[in-house]
Amino acid sequence: MVRAAVIRMLFAVLTSAMIVLVQAPLPAYAQANFDRIGGDYLRAPVRSGDPADCAMVCERDRRCRAWTFSYPAGPDGAFCWLKNTVPQRTHSDCCVSGVRGAGVLEPRGRGMETSTDRSGGDYRSFEIKGGGGEERCKTTCDNENKCRAWTYARPGYAGRDARCFLKKDIKPPRRRPGFISGVVR
Repeated sequence: MVRAAVIRMLFAVLTSAMIVLVQAPLPAYAQANFDRIGGDYLRAPVRSGDPADCAMVCERDRRCRAWTFSYPAGPDGAFCWLKNTVPQRTHSDCCVSGVRGAGVLEPRGRGMETSTDRSGGDYRSFEIKGGGGEERCKTTCDNENKCRAWTYARPGYAGRDARCFLKKDIKPPRRRPGFISGVVR
């Protein structure tokens, strides 16, 4: 009888734990290609060029409620904008934005590896002007039989302008903010 009571108690505890886990909120993440305009109280350079560093600065500042990381747009490099409000997000390729407590979630899929460099094995590279550079870099690689992989560097990460590196060899991926890579064949 005591054994049955212990089993019922254990079952009740496990059931309660499962209910709590199912109802727990999912973690919030920052989003690439979104800006949060307004509410700025601090603008600071991000020498690493990594949006995750901007998110960490916000975490450590009690006044911060949201943040926007802007990719390098000139010789001054990347910047982190801390905000004392949570402005509405607006689609923009300039930035990665989030709210305090959110990690950085970068887009995956479409044959692209965000924040990834496949350094080496290049047979040619070229500048890309205008938007949609990672798609143009991938498409160029798709259309050249010699190309097995590619890496796109956002403006300010491998020179002033965006750059596409076409590769004859597939090199191992390495995390590197500001770069997008892919393997074609």
